[in-house]
Amino acid sequence: MGYGPGPVPLGPLQAVLPDELARAAGIDIADARRIVSLVHRTGTLPDRAPATIRRRALDAVRAIGSVPSLELVERRPSALDPFVKYAFRLPDGAVIEAVRIPLEREGRFSACVSSQVGCALACSFCATGRMGLTRNLEAWEIVEQVRALRADLPAPADAKPSGSPRLHGVLFQGMGEPLANTERVIQAIRVLAEPSAQAIDMRNITVCTAGLPAGIRALYREVPAVRLGVSLGSAIPGRRRSLMPIDAAHPLETVLEAAAEHARATGLSPMLAYTLLAGENDSDADADALADLCERFRERAGQGPRLSLIPFNAFQQGGHVRSERLDAFRAIFRARGLGTIVRYSGGGDVDAACGQLAGRGGARAAAPRRAEVAPVSAGD
Repeated sequence: MGYGPGPVPLGPLQAVLPDELARAAGIDIADARRIVSLVHRTGTLPDRAPATIRRRALDAVRAIGSVPSLELVERRPSALDPFVKYAFRLPDGAVIEAVRIPLEREGRFSACVSSQVGCALACSFCATGRMGLTRNLEAWEIVEQVRALRADLPAPADAKPSGSPRLHGVLFQGMGEPLANTERVIQAIRVLAEPSAQAIDMRNITVCTAGLPAGIRALYREVPAVRLGVSLGSAIPGRRRSLMPIDAAHPLETVLEAAAEHARATGLSPMLAYTLLAGENDSDADADALADLCERFRERAGQGPRLSLIPFNAFQQGGHVRSERLDAFRAIFRARGLGTIVRYSGGGDVDAACGQLAGRGGARAAAPRRAEVAPVSAGD
């Protein structure tokens, strides 16, 4: 391939795919792949071209692109489990959080990443929702969280390649509503899955939403191998709206219709996430309504959802209490032949558990209890 008539300004290279880089810089695709790989492995562009990359190609890329970084503000390992929370300062001074999550298989981890600074949806059981929305993250700021967490993986337990720690998947379940930032999230997913970038199988990437139907449809059209998670709050419409104001604009039934479309188009069952709140959504009637919802979804989508029950994790001014009815709630599902998963939401002592991310300085309202449930699985 020859060099083009002139470079096109490109910006941060962490968010660029090889074919995009080749077109913009007017370079060979092989050089573009090597440069993308170099950026993702080292977080920089070298002053001198390595032997595998032509100098003219590197100079052309340097003229149109940059490799900015996130400042690590805080790294907080949990004393309860192998969860680690990270706080990163963005170039404009805003702070976001990400969590490294251990999986069932030793040495395998997932990265729970943020997609916005704050969140506009104001779900009452989520600390991020109390912040309000500052801005969307750029695609490179999303990708860089994953790159930074991968660079901080623990040392290999032995010299065998099979023993090397590995970042297995990514969860868009940190700060913000991913599908309110759909374009950048989808670009980040493409880069994360690119073999010369982060090389994470799209089937191990999950996007969790409070319920934006247009974004759900964009997901299955643009990145159909990605898994979907939907936060429910309650299966009873009025009760859901009091917990999740987004229900006023996008009622649960319209959200589930989009989720059923996603399931039919991709063949992947969505994860329906349900945070149990004492005296608010944990009664037998709530369980029956949720079981009815799961059965209706099966009829609509041709496959049942995966129901993930989440013990509430306290945060400052949260206003909710963790339910003590988890076992009774699950028993109703078992009696109806429906399965449930109890999510192990670790890192509660460092405010890394589900619903606790709120930027640097978030505080717990009460000390968490360690849940007697299984670790997170790769599909969660």
